[in-house]
Amino acid sequence: YIPTMRATFAAAAVITFMTAWNNFLWPKVILISNDIFTMPMLIANLGAGYVVDYGVLMLGVLLASLPTMIVFLLLQRQFTAGITGAIK
Repeated sequence: YIPTMRATFAAAAVITFMTAWNNFLWPKVILISNDIFTMPMLIANLGAGYVVDYGVLMLGVLLASLPTMIVFLLLQRQFTAGITGAIK
């Protein structure tokens, strides 16, 4: 029954989005040019070197996590409906 499956679909959507957004290895393998970066690749390059600027690194991590938080907040109603439906 579809209305009771909304929480499951929302959880699957968030997990699928996180997997695609945080993917590091596949873009590293298929991207030929060094001019194109994904967010995880950029963050890995920010931490490389002799001196790490932790402020810039944490800003990159914050910017990389914002889309996942936005997707979760958009689907938050389905999560809470699924939790309250399980308690009844």
